[in-house]
Amino acid sequence: MSFLDLDEWLVDLAAAVDVVYSPIMDIKEYPENVDVVLVEGAIANEDHVELMHRIRANTKVVVAFGDCAVTGNVTALRNPLGDPENVLQRAYKDAADIAPQYPAEKDIVPRLTPRVTPVHELVKVDLFLPGCPPPAPRIKLFLEQLLAGKGERLAGANIKFG
Repeated sequence: MSFLDLDEWLVDLAAAVDVVYSPIMDIKEYPENVDVVLVEGAIANEDHVELMHRIRANTKVVVAFGDCAVTGNVTALRNPLGDPENVLQRAYKDAADIAPQYPAEKDIVPRLTPRVTPVHELVKVDLFLPGCPPPAPRIKLFLEQLLAGKGERLAGANIKFG
């Protein structure tokens, strides 16, 4: 939502970039030779692991975008519960009102990873943009500097890197 709070600046951004992959696009495979990707969210299941390896292999600059990607944040709250089986038991059996069961059909629910991790624990991350969510002014400053070729020297009071 903070990204959408960039309002009319999004029109300027759209003129400067080509969006080649997004959850809202009907593209099934991550493309090759991507310049920059903003990765939102933590690594929580096997689909995430597979996609992140594909992203890293095909992208010049990987940005961990938001606290879940940077630290694991809320998504990682399942880690103290231990085995992901405990999470599935609670969600699909203990809390079920009707027919408590795990989704049994293949590909309905991706297999959970043993722990939820931030992106940098799985693949090399080039830049971090924290915030839950990052505020629109920070996103704008970050993207303006990145588009200006200052990716190695990003600076500003509203940008913090870890």
